[in-house]
Amino acid sequence: MRSNEEVVRAAYRLAEGPVLDGAGFRALFTEDGTFNDVPNRQTFRGDQIPQALTDFTSIFPDIHRELLAVHTFGDVVAVELRIQGTHLGGFPTPVGVIPPTGNRIDMPAADFWYLRDGKVERFNCYNGTIVMLAQIGVNPDFTSAIESARTAATGA
Repeated sequence: MRSNEEVVRAAYRLAEGPVLDGAGFRALFTEDGTFNDVPNRQTFRGDQIPQALTDFTSIFPDIHRELLAVHTFGDVVAVELRIQGTHLGGFPTPVGVIPPTGNRIDMPAADFWYLRDGKVERFNCYNGTIVMLAQIGVNPDFTSAIESARTAATGA
């Protein structure tokens, strides 16, 4: 049986843009396993798990994860990494699609993998979404946020 670290490293290899193997990635999870994109409040369960990979790869087809540190604590594997790629696909948002910019991203992230009997039971990905958005040219609209909060506070 592979070690927990070997399972996690295999998952990263299968999620690389040029290699992308959603079925192979899914096979590393328990039947009821979950992939949680924590900052974006998205949870992928069971056979939805490969969708998380294909959605991101459609935006950044050359996606690569540079593992900076891998630490194993029993059935938990913690990984510090950088997610890198080129914005070559449309980026869906609630108000429309951000067209490809060709900009490179280099987003910091921390992943926590929880395994049971050599399979991933839960994968929590904490990524620097705000960093990635800035790198593709999307910056926060603080003026609108302040106006919206004022309107909500006054009930107008």
